[in-house]
Amino acid sequence: MSTALKDLPALEERLLGRGIKFQTGPFLIHLHSDHTGIAEQLRELYPYAPVLDDGDKRPSDFTVNLHRPRGIRRWWRPQVQMRTDAQTPFLPFPLDHAFPLLEWSYNWCIATQAHQFLMLHSAVIEKDGVALIMPAQPGSGKSTLCAALMLRGWRLLSDEFGLLRPTDPELRLHSLPRPIPLKNESIEVIRNFSDEAVLGPTFKKTRKGDVAHVMASKESQLRGQESALPGWFLFPKYQAGQANSFEKLARGWTFLKVSNNSFNYKLQGARGFRAVADLVNRCPSYALQYSDLNSVIPDIEKLHQQICSKIKERAEP
Repeated sequence: MSTALKDLPALEERLLGRGIKFQTGPFLIHLHSDHTGIAEQLRELYPYAPVLDDGDKRPSDFTVNLHRPRGIRRWWRPQVQMRTDAQTPFLPFPLDHAFPLLEWSYNWCIATQAHQFLMLHSAVIEKDGVALIMPAQPGSGKSTLCAALMLRGWRLLSDEFGLLRPTDPELRLHSLPRPIPLKNESIEVIRNFSDEAVLGPTFKKTRKGDVAHVMASKESQLRGQESALPGWFLFPKYQAGQANSFEKLARGWTFLKVSNNSFNYKLQGARGFRAVADLVNRCPSYALQYSDLNSVIPDIEKLHQQICSKIKERAEP
């Protein structure tokens, strides 16, 4: 593999021609685009993603084509369309929303095709080799908390997918280090939280509101092939003005929430049931109510260290 998506003119040329194949986590993505503006955002937010050399003939997992439609929409209120394997799952987006369309296209490809994995809809972040799994509903503050932990030294596995192989006896979580999408007020929260946050442009009035992406840390991208042991579940909920508080959750409640918050639990059948049941039995689960990132992160890290110690004790002969 070549090093990364850093040479802008070469990147633009390849996107227009043969396309580029780059690795993110377990997936090899083949991207074509006649919209050269996407190259700068790729270089900014995937600077350490490994790119295959021209002579490397490995087949890609997903092929994505971002193209500008012909006709009047190429010039008047210009648009961009996503196509994969002759499918166009989304209506055209405004041309200046090409990068959010690209990220949602990756999500769609993974969620609809990567069934070798059980796919939990959750953020996953790692420290000391042990993963914290954060399933949560939109608006809970999950992505904001995930980004803040990453900026305090945790390794991002994913903001969107908890990937595990249901036949793996350790149920290890696989890494998929891609940019974290922040929405609306969360953008300024993270911008003010850390000077080290690398944020791409803010895309105004997308289908999910204003969106900006936080680059996955250099360490997260460079260690994109490393998995992590499952450690614990955290269900965060941002509540303005409320004190930070943790509540231990029952395993039955956790099983229902985790299984219902999965992209392909039903498709996995009995092995999906066994995997989620085993994961819930191994991992304690907590609900978190928080309002302040700076004060809640030390509490999360303290609890994480306690859980890591228990995992280590169980592993000792």
